[in-house]
Amino acid sequence: MSEDDLARLEAIVRGRVQGVGFRWFVIDRASYLGLSGWVANEQDGGVRCVVEGPRKDLLTLLEALHEGPVSSIVERVHAEWLPWTGAFGSFGIRSGGHSGD
Repeated sequence: MSEDDLARLEAIVRGRVQGVGFRWFVIDRASYLGLSGWVANEQDGGVRCVVEGPRKDLLTLLEALHEGPVSSIVERVHAEWLPWTGAFGSFGIRSGGHSGD
């Protein structure tokens, strides 16, 4: 796989997405897909994900973000595509309101 196939997805999910297992849902999906990065609750009630890996797997994760776990209500997902940086070795949870890598 070339670096051209790798990308970074930064997404903010809005709706009823805190207190419903959304971060664990993201960790499960991202780990299954072999992606790296992090997920965090935002102070305004959203959930932010910063994820890197193969673009096709990021697209699969993005689809899952639009669905969320059964107990969530996803109203919208704002997604931004950026170049892959290779900054992450694994996938985890960051503290709320985390502003960067």
